[in-house]
Amino acid sequence: MSNSSITITVKLFAAFGEAYGVSELTLELPPETPVSQVLESSIAQYPQLEQWRDRTRFGLNLEFVSPDTILQDGDEVVLIPPVSGG
Repeated sequence: MSNSSITITVKLFAAFGEAYGVSELTLELPPETPVSQVLESSIAQYPQLEQWRDRTRFGLNLEFVSPDTILQDGDEVVLIPPVSGG
């Protein structure tokens, strides 16, 4: 069996969900891909998301992680832009 790709689920909220028009994506990525690549790919596809590059946090399987965390097959990623409320 070849390990030429991993499959992850990406949950999209706020600006990310608005840009994509959906609340969830399934992506195939190369092994050893850092979670930050999900954000970079989103910005490449939807340039209006650039404003969130330095302020987005990453959730991986219900835990906050650093941008250099390596994804594993079956992971669930959440891109978390800043949220304000009052």
